[in-house]
Amino acid sequence: MKAAVIESVGRAVVTEVPDPTPGPREVVVEVAACGLCGTDLHILQGEFAPKLPIVPGHEFAGQVVGVGTQVTGVAVGDRVAVDPSLYCYECRHCRTGHNNLCERWAAIGVTTAGGAAQFAVAPVANCVKLPEHVRTEDAALVEPLSCAVRGYDVLRSRLGAHVLIYGSGTMGLMMLELAKRTGAASVDVVDLNPARLETAVRLGVSASAANADELERPQGWDVVVDATGNAAAIQDGLDRVAKAGTFLQFGVADYATRVTIDPYRIYNQEITITGSMAVLHSFERAAELFANGVLDPEVFISDRIPLERYPEALEQFAAGVGRKIVVVP
Repeated sequence: MKAAVIESVGRAVVTEVPDPTPGPREVVVEVAACGLCGTDLHILQGEFAPKLPIVPGHEFAGQVVGVGTQVTGVAVGDRVAVDPSLYCYECRHCRTGHNNLCERWAAIGVTTAGGAAQFAVAPVANCVKLPEHVRTEDAALVEPLSCAVRGYDVLRSRLGAHVLIYGSGTMGLMMLELAKRTGAASVDVVDLNPARLETAVRLGVSASAANADELERPQGWDVVVDATGNAAAIQDGLDRVAKAGTFLQFGVADYATRVTIDPYRIYNQEITITGSMAVLHSFERAAELFANGVLDPEVFISDRIPLERYPEALEQFAAGVGRKIVVVP
């Protein structure tokens, strides 16, 4: 089959690889669409993936075309979105309900072959069936949405909160849509990219700007979310948190990224700094939210690019052009 392969640091190609075979409790999915994510760029940079080469792609959906000998509940012909998370279920973190912090954490498209290919293998337990009205090629959005749902699980955001989001790429926009639905009094967005800010405005942001200094909230925001992973944005966002507020590190920063904090201010103003990593008990809920129209795929997916052009798609994504980019095998 044809697949994208990150062969080495800085090098991605599209080539032929062996067709996958399902294990007893696995299925083979014919991929309809696979989204690109910041994690894919980190893998290209030599981070996250324990070894290269790897077939990337952890945001995908498709149709089941093969099932293992012990698979029940999912059949050939079913259309599914796939949770890429792979846990050991044995370590302390898994046993205490923090599977996303698993000591042997793995993921389809990060540590095992992913969905940037014609076919991909997934445990049957990771497959969520799609209702008839959901287009398979749109359901690659379910995985990033499940990360955003996890982010709001961590926040436990109260009604009437004033929210500031750094970044209006796919994840920032998803956090915007969820903030609106979790009772935020206002949701402001900061981004240096004017085209992306236009989308935030289209989705009903309260205010948008290239710099938070342009926004009128001198007492700060109850919730500040970084959806960029950029050091300058993170540093600025930490200074914008209101008393008794919360800063959520949601964007994926490079390993070497460093910022400074003011410990006395954190103490004196009871500021919470927290993080949200990947998916945790949120994929099924994200699929249900998606089926109920929480996101408009035509707004979120800006580019549908043939799998053959995967290296170009990565370059476009790295340049910040467009919103969610998906490759279509």
